[in-house]
Amino acid sequence: MKELIAIREKYTKEYVRTVLETTDEINRYATAFYKDAAEIFDCITRIKNTERNPAGYSLEDAPILGLLIRVWKCLKEAIRYHEENNAEFLSLYERPIIEASVIATYLQMNDGDVISDFRRCSYKDRLRILRDLEDGSVFLESKAGKRLVDSVYRKLSIEGISKDDFAKQKENKWRLQGKNFFQIFEDAGYEGLYHCTYGIMSESIHGSWNDVMDFCLTRNEHGNFDPYPFFHDADVRYISPLLLFCVRPYRMWIKRIDSENDIVCGSLEWIEKFNGIIYHKYDEIYGG
Repeated sequence: MKELIAIREKYTKEYVRTVLETTDEINRYATAFYKDAAEIFDCITRIKNTERNPAGYSLEDAPILGLLIRVWKCLKEAIRYHEENNAEFLSLYERPIIEASVIATYLQMNDGDVISDFRRCSYKDRLRILRDLEDGSVFLESKAGKRLVDSVYRKLSIEGISKDDFAKQKENKWRLQGKNFFQIFEDAGYEGLYHCTYGIMSESIHGSWNDVMDFCLTRNEHGNFDPYPFFHDADVRYISPLLLFCVRPYRMWIKRIDSENDIVCGSLEWIEKFNGIIYHKYDEIYGG
């Protein structure tokens, strides 16, 4: 809790007033704020209710906690590229952050059967490895292959299941509850945001034509294309929208583990408030 208090105490009225006058000042302020927000998320995943969880987290809680840890890890890496003013590499982390946030939210909106289905859906390719082993794969007879097979069996053992316990997942084509991510995204309460966030962000992963036009090419005076070998500048429009997805699953997690208090809840509310100030102030000043 002391870590959360120390972070918020840095943001005096005088400090905020002096740094929100130009886009450069806002971006410098935003970098420091994003780091502090990610640190708050990190701290929340280390909060433990020893009465509820005296010896760690069960298979019903662990997937959610793991996704929340993935969120702040990816966010910290995205912030590093924001600090280096590298929008292209920053954008590679946008999609994983949103995906982990949305899935963590969706799992917490549902019961243990859905969480179990989420875990089992992750075994799709691992079961193919076991089938390859039965078919006599040369690679799986090597030392590296044997280690891989042992890893699959070890994880199945943790779950208490076998390779024959995936009928539902096969029937649903290895989709969580038979839904594609668009449906999960909408069901998690983000109606109308998919295409302008996660959908476009997928281009940075797959290297679409639109993505390479944005980051790797430039139009010349003849209407043709020339190489663009530089990295585009980063600004608050890359990370601030991500925080809109991040706060909610952490708030749900604190409630789930019965660890709500004024300091933790206030810290999450603070992130939402200051993130909004930053984004709207930038939008007000930005002229491009």
